[in-house]
Amino acid sequence: MEDKDIMEKELLIIKGVCDLYLHGTIESTTAEVHSAFKDALNESLNIQNKIYNLMSEKGWYKTETAEQAKIDALKQKFSAN
Repeated sequence: MEDKDIMEKELLIIKGVCDLYLHGTIESTTAEVHSAFKDALNESLNIQNKIYNLMSEKGWYKTETAEQAKIDALKQKFSAN
């Protein structure tokens, strides 16, 4: 398995972990549980950011730049509502 494949899998896993911790934070019934989930979520988000940055530096995570006209059209659409 190549490094790129490993990093992609790690990124998918950590995104799933972040999702679980987010829901744990939202649904927690005590301040202590809320704090524990929130701390875990923040740490997981930091890990996700490091993985993303490494992948981006190596050219393994490509993003597309949105056209300004499309951005402006969406802004107008949602500001009208």
